[in-house]
Amino acid sequence: MNEIVKKMAVVALGAALGAGMGYFGRCASGTCPLTSTPLRGAVYGAILGLLFAISR
Repeated sequence: MNEIVKKMAVVALGAALGAGMGYFGRCASGTCPLTSTPLRGAVYGAILGLLFAISR
């Protein structure tokens, strides 16, 4: 498999996991940056996935 496709898959997986955390782990006050919304969780997850993918 192409290296770019692997990295894109890791980023997509990170975004999906982050969105799940944002959806199921919401905080009522909205002060938690990672878990306040599913969109923010997806963004943070994608960034962490990208960092993981390029560090390998």
